Amino acid sequence: MVVVLIGYMGSGKSSIGRRLSKKLDFDLIDLDDFIEEKENASVKEIFESKGEIYFRKKETEYLKQLLETDKNLILSLGGGTPCFGNNMDIILSNKYAKSIYLKSSIPKLAKKLIKKKAKRPLIAHIQTEDALAEFIGKHIFERMPFYNRAEYVVNTDDKSKDKITKEVMKLL
Repeated sequence: MVVVLIGYMGSGKSSIGRRLSKKLDFDLIDLDDFIEEKENASVKEIFESKGEIYFRKKETEYLKQLLETDKNLILSLGGGTPCFGNNMDIILSNKYAKSIYLKSSIPKLAKKLIKKKAKRPLIAHIQTEDALAEFIGKHIFERMPFYNRAEYVVNTDDKSKDKITKEVMKLL
């Protein structure tokens, strides 16, 4: 089984993925980290040197490769992965994949991400929490049709990581 975690940056894909990996004894792969390893370059460097189209093609290629594994796996996607090409169709058509959208509200994401913006190139330039909330809102509005196609939706607002992890495990 491949448990595919989908959601906006800051929604908990990495932290919940780590907890699920330990509790279920599944390998954990972050798709962006996997791409960086395979391409010997950071996502930022790939975008700068080869462009977004190249990155998105590689993203789809590696997504397919990981979904074809015969191992039990937690796969944490980049926030934009479900929104490009036919990536959601690829995920949903795989009989061994379970897609879970970790849904967080815009205010909760803004409050969390404003503290970590320096580590996130996409939002590093945004100065205030209000401006960040506006940015996130526009992004989520565009991405929602893709995120909502996931088989399961788990609302993360005002829940502990343990509670979210337990909710996800019940769905499997």
